[in-house]
Amino acid sequence: MTRYVIDAPTLLHLIATNQQVNDQHQVVAPNLIRSQALALLFGAVQRGELSEAEALQQHERLTETKMRLLGDRVSRSTAWMIAREQHWESTHDAEYVAVAKLQADALISVDLAMQARAEGIVTVEPFEALFRA
Repeated sequence: MTRYVIDAPTLLHLIATNQQVNDQHQVVAPNLIRSQALALLFGAVQRGELSEAEALQQHERLTETKMRLLGDRVSRSTAWMIAREQHWESTHDAEYVAVAKLQADALISVDLAMQARAEGIVTVEPFEALFRA
């Protein structure tokens, strides 16, 4: 079984495209993923990109998405160190990278900036890897 970390934009893309992760893979993420996804949905409504009903429907679907959420002390301290070493402004992205480093085989993100940040720290795979056998 391959373990992939996904971030909030990737979770929303997965839901929006109505695709199912291959059963041979496990999706893992830091605890903050659902809050970040909710904030992204709220922003999309505020910008007029989604109706409130669409956003709330996507929120319901993301809460039903099977994934293992992690937020242990070691992951958080690793995120702190990564953010400090990389001179990042916050630990949010570092939490995904830390979970990938400690608990997964690779990180998958549809966000090009996130891919660039993670490159060289952890293995980064394309979105399509979630569906391959």
